[in-house]
Amino acid sequence: MKELTRGNPAKLILFFTIPLLAGNVLQQFYNMIDMIIVGQTLGKDALAAVGATGSVSFLIIGFAQGLTSGLSIITSQRFGAKDTLGVRKSFATSVLISTVVTVVLTVLSLLFLRPLLLVMQTPPEILDQAQTFISIILAGIFAAMMFNLLSNMIRALGDSRTPLIFLALAVLVNIVLDIVFITKFNSGIAGAGYATVIAQVIASLLCLIYIRKRIPLLQIGRKHFSFDKQEIRTHLNAALPMGFQSSIIAIGAVVLQSALNSLGTDVVAAQAAAGRIEQFAILPMMSFGITMATFTAQNFGARKYSRILTGIKQSLIMNILFSLLAGFSVIFFGHYLIALFVDKGETQVFQLAQVYFNISGALYVILSVLFILRYTLQGLGQAKIPTFAGIMELLMRSFAAIILTGLYGYPGAAFASPLAWIGSVSVLLPSTIKAIRKLKELERQQQVEELGLPEEERKPLPTTN
Repeated sequence: MKELTRGNPAKLILFFTIPLLAGNVLQQFYNMIDMIIVGQTLGKDALAAVGATGSVSFLIIGFAQGLTSGLSIITSQRFGAKDTLGVRKSFATSVLISTVVTVVLTVLSLLFLRPLLLVMQTPPEILDQAQTFISIILAGIFAAMMFNLLSNMIRALGDSRTPLIFLALAVLVNIVLDIVFITKFNSGIAGAGYATVIAQVIASLLCLIYIRKRIPLLQIGRKHFSFDKQEIRTHLNAALPMGFQSSIIAIGAVVLQSALNSLGTDVVAAQAAAGRIEQFAILPMMSFGITMATFTAQNFGARKYSRILTGIKQSLIMNILFSLLAGFSVIFFGHYLIALFVDKGETQVFQLAQVYFNISGALYVILSVLFILRYTLQGLGQAKIPTFAGIMELLMRSFAAIILTGLYGYPGAAFASPLAWIGSVSVLLPSTIKAIRKLKELERQQQVEELGLPEEERKPLPTTN
């Protein structure tokens, strides 16, 4: 396990981020593998069917991801505070909450899937394929929840490398199964869904075996599962806002997808392909943000407030630099990658994708700031503020989907994400400034305590930057 409470913050953040980034790249890679194989072997309609379900998956699986991230924040804070029993109780409580949520999500999502696809105006020619694919993914929520919980718990203790290794193995399995199911067994779009779920199950089992054999701190027994209302409340207060934040953002994506569906299959295919490429472009920025959640949580638990302030500054600098490189890359080179998804003869799809790259890539710098602010606040335990920011993202995406798309067509829809980023930062920035002031005050109080001065002799101490 790795403590992020000692050593150079920039170096720790960078080296924790690298395996995390590689893991996120692999996660997107094995999602993209489905689309490449589907698009090249089953055609444009099948590709559009997978793309049309992306927002539905984000809505439901995204809640699970946000929930488990929130649960791991409590675990990380206790690890930073060297509270061994607290870490085990946190893990046990997280398992209980995740199990209940998995059952509820699975039942509700499968029950209302078809009506949701119809409300989203999914084109009739791809509706059945879309339902087939996403129903398999949703039936496998248990696998996604299990992997996200276990990998987040391992990262909460400072190990971002091990989940990467397991994910890499799962990606190889996913690729092999994609090819076998689709090209050998002729299972169609369903084969891509089965391959993804099986790969997630394997990654989950590897995480579980590793914890049982190599991480005594996460080895829990019956006594750790005692029903403690305060313990459950503490975890839900951190986890539910982060889960709802992901879902709120996803609702905006659903609204946007509905608008895109009304523009035709070419637009849906272009958005699906361009969106997958963009996911790779923004992964370094997102990974730095996720690192800041763990870094902040551990140091907050250890009461090392000055390190948090230093980490915020250094991570912002690194993330902004990456955003400039990512924006340049997608604008000038992104269209070459569209050929991975569709035949080169689909010129309309290529043109629409370039419109998306031009608009979105130019504003990545805002997204880079958003990730650092959001995850830093989450690491401090302020889960509600990012949720409010998510509501702002929903409003801005909905505005683009309903108003701008109607006025300007696809270019209006392409502004949805940049407008959502701007709206989110407008909420996060004031809250982060307030949190920084609070951290400086806590640091000042800590310095006074360490000096042991009588109350009447205490004077304001200089803050540490």
